[in-house]
Amino acid sequence: METVIRPFRPTDTEAVVALWESCGLVRPWNDPRRDIARKATVQPELFLVATDREAVVAAGMAGFDGHRGWVNYLAVSPDRQGSGLGRRLMAEFERLLTDLGCPKVNLQVRAGNEQVVAFYEALGYADDHTVSLGKRLISDDDADARSNDGTDARTGPGIAAAS
Repeated sequence: METVIRPFRPTDTEAVVALWESCGLVRPWNDPRRDIARKATVQPELFLVATDREAVVAAGMAGFDGHRGWVNYLAVSPDRQGSGLGRRLMAEFERLLTDLGCPKVNLQVRAGNEQVVAFYEALGYADDHTVSLGKRLISDDDADARSNDGTDARTGPGIAAAS
């Protein structure tokens, strides 16, 4: 099996959503298709997938705001976890972020997910002893699914809508 890490393509959308669901990353308040559409408009080169014979087996998003880099939605197919694929994706994100001049990368792990915390600690990540706070600015509820220009904000331009 040859696994290839490459940039996300719009045709990967449903496979990535299914992967995130299989890894328990999807939450009711975050529409994953809308998250994908948003990422497609901001640093899309930092949205990576790993494929094996064109099947998506891992994916993740990164970003750099000029101060810190972030990694979100990193997922490896449950049957591939422990294979080193997550390490390879993180190494590629770190390389891409370093090339952009990013001095530090942050990520968040849901409380109680000790297996994932241990994964990141093995890669050199450490608890920053900070509290993560969040505030939703745009709801992912269906009532708010239309953007200001009238397009479907869940899908955006070039992303196929799920039926």
